[in-house]
Amino acid sequence: MAMFELHPGLILLTGALLAIFLPARLRQTVMLLAPVLALISLFSLQNGTVWNHDFINGLTLTVLKVDGLSWVFALIFTMTALLSNVYALRVKNGGESAAGMAYAGAALGVVFAGDWLTLFFFWELMTVSSIFLIWYRKTPSAIRAGLRYILVHFFGGNLLLAGIFLKVTSGQVEVGVLTGTNDAAFWLILLGISVNTAIPPLHAWLTDAYPEGTITGSVFLSAFTTKVAVYCLIRIFPGVELLIWAGVIMTLYGVIYAVIENDIRRLLSYHIVSQVGFMVAAVGIGTELALNGAVAHAYSHILYKSLLFMSAGAVIYATGKSKLSDLGGLYKQMPLVAILFIIGAFSISGVPLFNGYISKSMITSAAAAGYLPVAERLLYLASIGTFLSICLKLSYFMFFAPSEKRQKVEKVPINMLAAMSMGAFLCFLYGIIPSMLYQYLPFNATYNPFTWEHAISTIQLQVAALVIFVVFIKKLGVKPKMSLDTDWLYRKPLNYFIFAISSFVTSFQARFGVFGFGFLGHMVHFFSEPVSNIQLDKLKDDIFCPIYGKDHYWFPVGAIVFTVLVMLIIVFTCAVLM
Repeated sequence: MAMFELHPGLILLTGALLAIFLPARLRQTVMLLAPVLALISLFSLQNGTVWNHDFINGLTLTVLKVDGLSWVFALIFTMTALLSNVYALRVKNGGESAAGMAYAGAALGVVFAGDWLTLFFFWELMTVSSIFLIWYRKTPSAIRAGLRYILVHFFGGNLLLAGIFLKVTSGQVEVGVLTGTNDAAFWLILLGISVNTAIPPLHAWLTDAYPEGTITGSVFLSAFTTKVAVYCLIRIFPGVELLIWAGVIMTLYGVIYAVIENDIRRLLSYHIVSQVGFMVAAVGIGTELALNGAVAHAYSHILYKSLLFMSAGAVIYATGKSKLSDLGGLYKQMPLVAILFIIGAFSISGVPLFNGYISKSMITSAAAAGYLPVAERLLYLASIGTFLSICLKLSYFMFFAPSEKRQKVEKVPINMLAAMSMGAFLCFLYGIIPSMLYQYLPFNATYNPFTWEHAISTIQLQVAALVIFVVFIKKLGVKPKMSLDTDWLYRKPLNYFIFAISSFVTSFQARFGVFGFGFLGHMVHFFSEPVSNIQLDKLKDDIFCPIYGKDHYWFPVGAIVFTVLVMLIIVFTCAVLM
């Protein structure tokens, strides 16, 4: 074992545990030291390193397995954890700081997991830790969005667990490529991962929850969940043709909603859906060039998307506003933030000499080489939408558009500006020296992004987007509105359905009150509104009353947990009988 050969994820998880209890100064030290130590440990891990642990009944868990794919994802995750912690240094709540580090550590745990059970454990730890990055904002909308977020992820996690049960009971413990499309485990695992990948119509949890996170929490959220899911797709489902068209749909779906969106972080969230679509399509193409493109674009995306969310967070911190219709003319008051945001916008748009250019073009080239002209042209169309909505619309209406009233702007803390500057520097550095990334790509394919053909075609697309923006600038002008998405289905109709179930349960309890104020009564009431019912002394007066009103938007977690338990029992029984 090397002198400092430790699991990078466990280092971050240890830092998270310390952050809960340490005072502010020591917590800040841990926030910087933990990801630095994780980086040092990562560079000490050799390709082929495997750590096994004997579990139960002869089952061996592979808690760490290092290869080219896991290492490059671990590198960008650890770097981003450092940048995000620098950005969050002034956060006063130790719990929020701990949640961010635990989330990043769990992501590393998934990346290095060599068996299905270890992967699932860290997969669920990501969900549990990330939810606090939303809830710590402590607004009613954040609490509601967080509940929806965790329920959707528990649903996806249990689909994944059902598939894992089938694989483990059939003797396949090691994580590997799945190919049998007539296998139930194949589809269960694919659907479970698809929830975290935010493939429409399973995507709305992302655009619902990420804008509601804390200023620093949304930076963490933008970096890990969807990219961990992309890693799993590359590892488990390379070359599944269905993913090509799922990815193409994602790229277009995201940019369409981004063009009409008013909230700056929701707009950026839709572009997570769109940009992850490029990666999903590349996984579906499945060639070595395409898979390298998926890895490279995930790497680039984490850098520029975290920079964009940092910049948006700086604007919200300084102005207290998150709607484009309330902003404008901030360039003179926040020139550095504007410049750093534009670097991120150039990067996500694939402007030459920025990191998005060196990765996105790999995917479109792979589509062309794979004789997929329709997919290639639709990906180019999505690129136009990205440049239009981020580089032009968002930049203009946030920083340069005339504002009817002068914005009152607070000073942005130096640590936030430092993190943004480091992220912007990396976006530019990788854009001009792509070999710094290409040397770590895991598949045997070479690529040169700096050809006249690529540069000219990219610039032509961006000029076309600029013309569209200039011609339709009045139509693209922002208005105070909210766009409906597929989350409406579980905000409204499904909510009423669950209300009916909850009313039935409480009515049954009221009619057959044999349990009095005992355990069942407490459980029914608690799980109806777990956040607001931590104090059980309120039960006495209203335990038999209907819990939900027609305008109430809390979800009864107990009903969902009960359903999940029933599903797990059925799946386990079927697995045993088979």
